[in-house]
Amino acid sequence: MLTPSVVWQAGSLHLLDQTLLPQRKVVLLCESVEQVFEAIQQLRVRGAPAIGIAAAYGLLVDFPADADLALIRERATFLESARPTAVNLAWALRRMVSRAEAAVAAGEALLPALAREASDIHDEDRRSCRLIGEAGLSIVTAKPRVLTHCNAGALAVSELGTALAPIYLAHQQGVDVHVFVDETRPLLQGARLTAWELGQSGVPRTLIADNMVAHVMSRGLVDVVITGADRVAANGDAANKIGTLGVAVMARHYGIPFYIACPASTVDLSTPDGSAIEIEHRDPDEIRRFRSEWMSDADTPVLNPAFDVTPAELITGYMTDRGLLDSPQQLAATFSAAAD
Repeated sequence: MLTPSVVWQAGSLHLLDQTLLPQRKVVLLCESVEQVFEAIQQLRVRGAPAIGIAAAYGLLVDFPADADLALIRERATFLESARPTAVNLAWALRRMVSRAEAAVAAGEALLPALAREASDIHDEDRRSCRLIGEAGLSIVTAKPRVLTHCNAGALAVSELGTALAPIYLAHQQGVDVHVFVDETRPLLQGARLTAWELGQSGVPRTLIADNMVAHVMSRGLVDVVITGADRVAANGDAANKIGTLGVAVMARHYGIPFYIACPASTVDLSTPDGSAIEIEHRDPDEIRRFRSEWMSDADTPVLNPAFDVTPAELITGYMTDRGLLDSPQQLAATFSAAAD
């Protein structure tokens, strides 16, 4: 059984340090909001749903007895600045601030009210993962040779995952599923995390380098591509880990369906299209070196965007906790209705 990525226990926040996997399994105890910020920014906890859950609990770490709305808002603003692209982070923090405002208006104690809200966010994510898996199960059953990019499994959420959820359910039902896992440069979330967690769960998988994707597709080895997303705009454009766009372009060339798997909290109807999504740029040394090893000269100029945007016209459909949606129009209508 995988160690959960986020655990709130007896008023303490515990995060599985994913930068050390798979070689070492270390659980961090976060004792300050600054530690939670650092864990999110440095990808110790990662995956859009998981960082939202971690941030919700992070507001409660070292909670002072005299905490007021001003402090909650200050902490929320600080944590939201850790990573700008994944909408779940801002979504969860806005929800926590709204609950704090309601608690103050009703004369409730802040800490228990916020602890219940964070727990609700966590529980809702568990249900969302199951629903996403059920939405995509028929696709994986019919197309069991899956290629995925980055890590959108149990490590990125509360359990099961988003892109991996239908794969896990299909495997549990005896489907002969096989996953091609691309390594996902530069931080190798596919190689270090997805390949590892699939192996831990007994799901057959094959690790490939990123530049092998077209070759594998050209040999007819892939039936479908499923990835997660960090933000889906109102028109269906989807931001995900850098390299996703290239995979989608290759899938279109070879006639392979390409699906995005995500919960409601990742769909941002206030963002009109992909051009409005802020793309996080990260430390150049993530490219120049890997852990302690230098891959290039230390003064080599680097461009290091953490995400790219796949346009809706390259996306076959969306596996969501509101069902399997086959167009941006259906996506917008479904989530507009859910918001109402």
